[in-house]
Amino acid sequence: MDSKGKLLQRIHRLVPYFGTSRITWVLVGISAIVAAATEPLIPALLKPLLDLGFQRGDLQIWTVPLALLLLFGVRGTAGYASQVGLAKITNLGLVILRRAMFDKVLNADLKLFASQNSSALSNTLVYEVQTGAVMLVNSMLSLTRNSLTLLALVGYLFYLNWKLTLIVAAVFPSVAWVMRRLTARVHQITKSSQSATDQLAYVVEENVLAHRDIRLYAAQQTQAQRFDRLGEALRRLAMKSTIAGAAMTPVTQMLAAVALSAVISVALAQSASSGTSVGGFVAFVTAMLMIIAPIRQLSEVSSPITRGLVALERALDLIDDIPAETGGSFSKPRAQGRIEFMRVEVAYPGAASPAVVELDLSVRPGETVALVGTSGSGKTTLVNLLPRFVQCSAGQVLLDDHDLRDWSLLALRTQFALVSQHVVMLNDSIAANVALGMPLDRIKVTACLRAANLERFVDELPQGMDTEIGHNGTQLSGGQRQRLAIARALYKDAPILILDEATSALDTESERAVQDALLILMKNRTTLVIAHRLSTIMHADRIVVMDAGRIVETGSHQQLLEKNGFYARLYRLGKDGPAHIG
Repeated sequence: MDSKGKLLQRIHRLVPYFGTSRITWVLVGISAIVAAATEPLIPALLKPLLDLGFQRGDLQIWTVPLALLLLFGVRGTAGYASQVGLAKITNLGLVILRRAMFDKVLNADLKLFASQNSSALSNTLVYEVQTGAVMLVNSMLSLTRNSLTLLALVGYLFYLNWKLTLIVAAVFPSVAWVMRRLTARVHQITKSSQSATDQLAYVVEENVLAHRDIRLYAAQQTQAQRFDRLGEALRRLAMKSTIAGAAMTPVTQMLAAVALSAVISVALAQSASSGTSVGGFVAFVTAMLMIIAPIRQLSEVSSPITRGLVALERALDLIDDIPAETGGSFSKPRAQGRIEFMRVEVAYPGAASPAVVELDLSVRPGETVALVGTSGSGKTTLVNLLPRFVQCSAGQVLLDDHDLRDWSLLALRTQFALVSQHVVMLNDSIAANVALGMPLDRIKVTACLRAANLERFVDELPQGMDTEIGHNGTQLSGGQRQRLAIARALYKDAPILILDEATSALDTESERAVQDALLILMKNRTTLVIAHRLSTIMHADRIVVMDAGRIVETGSHQQLLEKNGFYARLYRLGKDGPAHIG
């Protein structure tokens, strides 16, 4: 496919987002045509003004001024209408495109988040589409308006003197060749620049998130050098893009100047031989000079169109190429909570060995099972299989005798509440974080905060449960964030509970209070507990000991100690004595 075909194909991909306001597009097109049609009228007015007004005195004094007022009035109205119409098209298209992108991110296959960092996604969704859409739509208007203006002026020149006009037309193939070559270079450089921008943004994001560690290990200089290295690479690419884009204007202007010089020379010769009027000559030269502006602007429009298309193509690629999560159709309001792992194996890409190997495990409804093992033994991978955050490489996982792949993802994840050691909070109110994804019931929120030992703290805040907690709960301590996650799990009231180091960030006093809440929460629910603290493990109906992705022991705390095997060894080697294990 040639470059023109590729350009049309790229623009066609944008039609569903920026082509919805058809009436507005028609009005913009009419306005552009009207504005272009007024251009030849300016030199056309000079001919009667000079020939009839100055030479013969036959022209009424008010005729030309009135015509100029009407001309510029129509021209200004057309320009205003096209600018406002394009703003409407651009902003509406951005809303539709961003919503499509955000929906894709919300429902994308989890591989997306492993392959792209958050700064690149947010940069594309928020900034690049904004810049790209404004650049592209405005440039397309400029392209249309200047192309029509050029046609109108060339048509008028043919009307005045077709021989001279052929000289003007001879420059167009040269301009097109220059634009084509430079546009291809700008396109490639722009794609490289956006990749470099993503890397630079990611460095900033990493340093913001890891600001304490950066200072603790005195890594400021190293990170500054890393930032400078990427910044310098971005600067070089920006300069290459500017040089390529800026070269279009002087080259096209020089070609236009050559044509203009030839035209003036021939026109002077024709005037001497054929007696061309002064008005006709001035009108032709004026129209000829007016052609330079649209030619120059057409030469400049290629670069912003290319940059705009590249920016928007990244958004379209995200929408078109990233697959959504897939699930089945089975659904039920509330699961009984019977879980079966059958010959399950999980192998992460690039890992030396599987995280879980041929694992069989059955969990009865309402049973509490504690998973114990050293770091990397597969505990977290095992529980992440349940909401399908991780996929089986082999085997199957059943919930209420139905394969997880047969469940609707929405129905499946409704069955689980999770309290993790890595608590994630939204920059919203305490109440909104507790009732996340569910209708807000303030009475129920209060009860959940009380059960999680947070009610007193929240009551002392200036805005109570309406207090915003900052980015990822930065206004809260680690223990408060974890208790807020417990309140969220209480609020959801799901039949299956996953506790992944749920009390790891709590002090002893807070842990005792939360343990009581957890015991209430765990009652009549299937619960999987990943924990090191003995206080959490001792309440389990069964302890499953894992090592290297396999189950090596099962039993109660006392039974496993009496076996004097792997669990007993972990218990004895606990870093804080009998209070911790694993």
